[in-house]
Amino acid sequence: MTGTTAMTQSTGVDISNAPSPHGLKNRMMRALWGAVQASVFGLSPRPMHRWRVMLLRLFGADVSMKSRVYPKAKIWGPWNLKMGDYATLANQVDCYCVDKITIGAHAIISQYSYLCGATHDFELKKRPLVPMPIVIGEGVWVAADVFVGPGVTIGEHSVVGARSSVFSDLPPWKVCVGSPAKPIRDRVMKDSNDAPAAGTTEDSAGLQA
Repeated sequence: MTGTTAMTQSTGVDISNAPSPHGLKNRMMRALWGAVQASVFGLSPRPMHRWRVMLLRLFGADVSMKSRVYPKAKIWGPWNLKMGDYATLANQVDCYCVDKITIGAHAIISQYSYLCGATHDFELKKRPLVPMPIVIGEGVWVAADVFVGPGVTIGEHSVVGARSSVFSDLPPWKVCVGSPAKPIRDRVMKDSNDAPAAGTTEDSAGLQA
């Protein structure tokens, strides 16, 4: 949540009189997607990743056929979702993509994490919804039960520890923990002298897949 001034600075748009993004077409599409998500998407067997990706693409998602979206992941609007090769949305992830949410190649979003792509301007009486994009860089690991706030970018190959809360941008190649999440050290790969194998995890205390 934030005020009007911050919203205008971050989005470049004065939202005080902006219309709701939840127009009739949007609501109809979300109702249709909700039915699909509750049935042929959500009830599909875990290994059927290509089937779920196909359904997401039918609803406008820019999702690689090599990505991994698990059946119990909750996606608000597929048309605002972009995922690279082998990017993963685990079961029980809540992807509230009111604005664009981009998940880079080999990035992992672990179970119970919440990607929050919108906030409300509490300095206005009607508290209008303010969609804001999220960017998860290539090779990032967002561990279990992490909150990622609107407008946040997480730099490539960083790790965010379990139950952390991310309210501002995080740099690349860092291990970050806490609420708000802060870098505590570099992410150093033990199995390579070059760029890390994407998706590699660390054995750091406090992190959980």
